Amino acid sequence: MILPIIAYGSPVLREVGKEINSGYPGLKDLISNMWETMYNSNGVGLAAPQVNKSIRLFIMDSVQVFEGMKEDEKKEFPGDHGYKGVFINAKVIEKDGAEWPYNEGCLSIPKIREDILRQQTVNIRFQDENFVEHTVTFTGITARIILHEYDHIEGKLFIDYLKPLKKSLLKRKLNDISKGKISVDYKMSFYK
Repeated sequence: MILPIIAYGSPVLREVGKEINSGYPGLKDLISNMWETMYNSNGVGLAAPQVNKSIRLFIMDSVQVFEGMKEDEKKEFPGDHGYKGVFINAKVIEKDGAEWPYNEGCLSIPKIREDILRQQTVNIRFQDENFVEHTVTFTGITARIILHEYDHIEGKLFIDYLKPLKKSLLKRKLNDISKGKISVDYKMSFYK
C-alpha cells in the first residue's frame, strides 16, 4: 500500500525517533509499504517519520542510483557499488573523510534541491528487518543517502545544513510546501 509522504512543516519530521523491537505492531507491513511508497515516488531512501511514524527505521536503495549512472560517473565513487536495505535502530558510530558537496533533495520537501556537504564515509550499527545486528562502513553516494535518512530519525532535515541566507531565500517555498501549495506526482500529507 502506498502511504502519503509527510510534508515539511509537520512536527513528526522534527522528532527523534524511538527505538523499536521485533514486536512493533505491523512492522513487516510497514516496511513493505515503505518500499512501495519510496519506489512509487521515485525516491532512493525513506524514513519512518516521513510516513508519520516517529521510530528509528529507514530504508534505502542506492543500487538503482548506480544502475542509472554511466561508467565514467561510477568511477567517481570507488568502493561504492550501491546497497539496498532496511535500517532499524541505527546508530552512527563514526563519520570520516573530507566533506564533499552533492545536490540533495527530499520527498518531504519537494522541488527544492541544494548542494549539501557531507563526509565521504560512515560507519553505522543497525539491525535489519530480521533484527540481525550489523556494523558496516559505507562510502560515497551510499553513505550520503544513509546519512540523509539517518538525519530523519534524528529529527533533522537536509535544509538544516544550509547557511542562514540560503535558507531565508527558500522561506517562501518552504512555507508553500507546509501549506500544501505544491503539486507533486505522489501522495502527500500536509500538517494542519
